[in-house]
Amino acid sequence: MNEGLKVELRDYLGAPHQADILIVDDTIENLWLLTNILEEQGYEVRKAISGSSALMAVQAAIPDLILLDICMPDMDGYTLCQQIKSIPESADVPVIFLSALHEALDKVKAFSIGGADYITKPFQAAEVLVRTRNQLMIRQAMKAVQHMNLRLESQIQERTRALEIANQRLMEIAYYDNLTGLPNRALFTECLARSLEAVQADPDYRFAVLFVDCDRFKLINDSFGHLVGDEVLAKIAQRLATVLNSDDVLARFGGDEFVILLRQVDNTKAAIAVADRLIEAMKPSIPLPHLEVFITTSIGIVISNPIEHQKSEHILRDADIAMYSAKANGKDRYCVFTPMMQRASLERFQVETDLHRALDHGEFVPFYQPIVNLKTSAVVGLEVLIRWQHPEQGLILPHAFISVAEETGLIIPIGKALLDQACRHFAEWRSHQVVDDQFFISFNLSACQIAQASLPQCLQHTLAQHQLSPHHLRLEITETTLLNNSLAIAVITQLAQQGMHLCIDDFGIGYSSLSYLHQFPVKTVKIDRSFIQLIASEPHKLQIVKAILGIVDALNMTAVAEGIETREQLMSLEKMNCELGQGYLFSKPVSADITTHLLKTQIQCLQ
Repeated sequence: MNEGLKVELRDYLGAPHQADILIVDDTIENLWLLTNILEEQGYEVRKAISGSSALMAVQAAIPDLILLDICMPDMDGYTLCQQIKSIPESADVPVIFLSALHEALDKVKAFSIGGADYITKPFQAAEVLVRTRNQLMIRQAMKAVQHMNLRLESQIQERTRALEIANQRLMEIAYYDNLTGLPNRALFTECLARSLEAVQADPDYRFAVLFVDCDRFKLINDSFGHLVGDEVLAKIAQRLATVLNSDDVLARFGGDEFVILLRQVDNTKAAIAVADRLIEAMKPSIPLPHLEVFITTSIGIVISNPIEHQKSEHILRDADIAMYSAKANGKDRYCVFTPMMQRASLERFQVETDLHRALDHGEFVPFYQPIVNLKTSAVVGLEVLIRWQHPEQGLILPHAFISVAEETGLIIPIGKALLDQACRHFAEWRSHQVVDDQFFISFNLSACQIAQASLPQCLQHTLAQHQLSPHHLRLEITETTLLNNSLAIAVITQLAQQGMHLCIDDFGIGYSSLSYLHQFPVKTVKIDRSFIQLIASEPHKLQIVKAILGIVDALNMTAVAEGIETREQLMSLEKMNCELGQGYLFSKPVSADITTHLLKTQIQCLQ
């Protein structure tokens, strides 16, 4: 028994002499003798000389103990005891029989009808007191136990209620999204499993799963913070729910992804109709305090197939693939899953797996394309271009893997390894005096790489490792990377402050305009090949290039013409005083060894 229970039991028992004792005996002498014995010990004593008067006394106030004679004229002690025990309120009052009857059968009968003890007359005062005290102690202990049982029952009920509330809360946490109140992935998966079971039971039954992803939602979090993002997500959930029927299940899978189970669809057309309504519902702006937000969605649609979709993960996989296909095709649209999409997804997965292996084995190598001074024909720099030296497929060009590398973030370690190799080659060319101190390498940066706040420090470290200066490295960035991207602008500003030379790549095909080109710390503009290739045959292309060159010159920048393939193109650019150019007319991208040979050959020609 723990200490708290012991203390409570002791406090509840109290002192024995506080008890109320009823003496029932038709002999006055016995009554007074017992009364004196008990009162001397401090007990409260009541007396009754008959069974009927004893019943009245019990009903008036339940005693703690009854001392009962057996042989009485109107009602014997056995009968009185039975009646007392039949009253619920007094059923647990201990009864000690005092009688001159000393046969064993008398005692057995007394105990059988509920007697607690038996004292044979003539009695000794000490015996009466000891037996009285024992019964009172037992009764008080019983009351204490009953009291504690009631308390325990109350505590158990309270804890049971608390557990029920906690269990309900755990169920909410386990099965519902805290932000939107929608079912989460776990609950949706269970609902989906039941629908799959229904398809197996009835091959004619059809349902659909729609995977909904918010386009460019990360921009909201980056621009306004996650609290605003959460508020937008809650409103998106409300808006999506207005389109659906009560039987449909809308769940949030996490982030900006929602999944819908259309439990009853007749065909693909019906699911497409729902997707159209969902896309249309997202057209109006989402009003927030002091802010309006516009969100579009890309939706992947899958219709259940009892053969193809045996498990929940199968249909969710296909819905996810279809959603990414919708994104790849321009966003703000739906796409219905086809088996061809899965094959393409598997191919991309294989590319991703191979990229990891290739990175570990150093299979990415730099190729170099010369950048030429159009006036002197001297090679003044090199653009670094990536190639994948695959052990089985040979040399793989970037278009086959760069998009996967960017999506997975592998472009960051791949780019770091590539730049390290290029800087090592550059350092070797310098040490062998193949290039002078004004020579540079031009390196392409993706949006993923620019989004790294640590990029300036990483570039500084790489240059220092190979004893190169910032002016030896030119960084090429596309126009779209800078568009409405405050982080990218902050990073390139820091790079410029460190002395890095920044170039706008593929100029003219993106969202940029000459009117705000001066706002960025850019020193070089690379004119896209789509303009250069047609300047000799299409006058308006020539005029565009001439305009670009004029603005670039006015801003004290340098222009590089990309994709020069013919002498006619070269002559046109020379007439327009374009300073630098590159293209197949001079050299296609080549390996480091061939580049070394080209640079040495140039040195020999100059000598």
